Amino acid sequence: MNQITDNLKKYTYSGKDSDYITLTEWTNGEGYDIDINGKLITLSDDELEAINYLTLVMRFENKNNG
Repeated sequence: MNQITDNLKKYTYSGKDSDYITLTEWTNGEGYDIDINGKLITLSDDELEAINYLTLVMRFENKNNG
């Protein structure tokens, strides 16, 4: 099982020293469990790709419409 944990404060200005994020790859390699300060999010690779794609589209549209 692959797992990595980091201090969330490094990625957000409003984070506290105790904030954390842990990413755990599923044993079948097809997704991730994401633990953010005790809140668990479970995403398949395809779901995570969809979020990443839609985030890029939204940023691009906001940049060109703003």
